[in-house]
Amino acid sequence: MIELKHINKTFKVAKRNAGFSEAVKALFKKEYTCINALQDVSFTIEDGEMVGYIGPNGAGKSSTIKIMSGILTPDSGECVINGRVPWKERTAHVQEIGVVFGQRSQLWWDVPVIDSFELIRDIYKVEATSYKKTLSQLIELLHLSELVKMPARQLSLGQRMRCEIAASLLHSPKILFLDEPTIGLDAVSKLAVREFIKTINRENKTTVLLTTHDMQDIEALTERILLIGRGRLLLDGSLSELKTRGSAHRTLTVDYSGERLPAFAHMTVSRDLDGHAEIIIDTAFLTVSQAISYISSVVEVKDISVKSEAVDEIVVSLYKEFEI
Repeated sequence: MIELKHINKTFKVAKRNAGFSEAVKALFKKEYTCINALQDVSFTIEDGEMVGYIGPNGAGKSSTIKIMSGILTPDSGECVINGRVPWKERTAHVQEIGVVFGQRSQLWWDVPVIDSFELIRDIYKVEATSYKKTLSQLIELLHLSELVKMPARQLSLGQRMRCEIAASLLHSPKILFLDEPTIGLDAVSKLAVREFIKTINRENKTTVLLTTHDMQDIEALTERILLIGRGRLLLDGSLSELKTRGSAHRTLTVDYSGERLPAFAHMTVSRDLDGHAEIIIDTAFLTVSQAISYISSVVEVKDISVKSEAVDEIVVSLYKEFEI
């Protein structure tokens, strides 16, 4: 289980004005500004959960993962993962976590990938029989049989990311932190990575914390969402709750026969032509089922569908709501 309570982290950053004279001045006297990367962040993730951790650039996502990985020490607050404090019991802690940073590599550039895997096995002191079994499963699930023979520098981004994920799982961790795992990948590679993540979560009960800007990853993989902005946790809820909160309107597309649609309270007919209409519902006053029932009572409905805002649009509207 992952448990964070009132985590705070501040970074001190040197600052100076532009110009040669300011650069010279900074050599003798530096000025600093403090950036609050995390402010009173608290949440709990149960064993086997898959959680999406979203927010704009600089919101504090990577800082949170680094604290949970034991890379950073918070200024204050508590972080307990599987009964351990990450930065105090780092050696034991890293045996139970896997971390993938989309813009960082743990593969050696000029040697075959399998050699990197062997070195990682030695670092984690994985028993030979267990390593062979895990490696065989990863190669099969991620389709790596040919890729492991190639140097990392010869791999495409999608191929390298599949190898990175395999490398992070060679020691069979209980928890997997994924920071932008599909960044820059093509559609085929994204689907392969998503399917693999779902498989290890389902079969091994691996806890997964996913940070990404790709909302399709969130929809495909997670049911629970954590939204962070300016270092503060702003929202903790299900994907359906996120959609409900972020969107005040739904659009109904209706094919019908009979007279043109009349005016409805809390519904706006945006288009109505030859028995095909689009109706925008204000869900603050009217549910979709109520709207459908009312429309069906005044015209003969042949077909009807409900269109919701894309998750990307909902997330952007939440960013605006929270002014982040």
